[in-house]
Amino acid sequence: MRIIGGRLRGRRLPVPDQPGLRPTTDRVRETLFNWLAPDIAGSRCLDCFAGSGALGFEAFSRGAAAVVLIERAAAVAARLRENAALLRVAADAPGGQPDVKLDVMRADALGWLEKTDPRPFDIVFLDPPFDQRLIGRACELLQRGWLAPKALIYLESAASEPPPLPAGWRVTREGTAGQVRYALAVAEHG
Repeated sequence: MRIIGGRLRGRRLPVPDQPGLRPTTDRVRETLFNWLAPDIAGSRCLDCFAGSGALGFEAFSRGAAAVVLIERAAAVAARLRENAALLRVAADAPGGQPDVKLDVMRADALGWLEKTDPRPFDIVFLDPPFDQRLIGRACELLQRGWLAPKALIYLESAASEPPPLPAGWRVTREGTAGQVRYALAVAEHG
């Protein structure tokens, strides 16, 4: 995986070999981060089903103030921690942003959202395994104090199954790439 924009652009990071792990493609990430360009600098970001870390690490590279990545699989979470350490070192280099927080949590995302004391995030990435239909429940849990006012939520799902949105959320942008549907929603009542 490679970071496609921001201060760490071009940096390549290893991705663990894990069944079902499908990093968000460069094309989709470029589109998403073009959409997020006015909002990413200084934002607090949560990557709920981190997998390769492509979305959270891209947000880190592009100036987010804090990024939390949540991953359930032990080997994948370990790789994310290693990659996060590499990126922190690069960010501490002259001209970097040493005060940016980049944390990796090994946890089940839904359990973490349910049991952890909520703190508001400006941008949330939801890209769970498609076959497990987790987006609906994740959206419900996010409404328990995890969303800052006017929070933006990225949703990635199978193109054939648009994710259900809670009341007060609306899709502002969307697209498809092959069998993948991606959308950016705003939570009007965070």
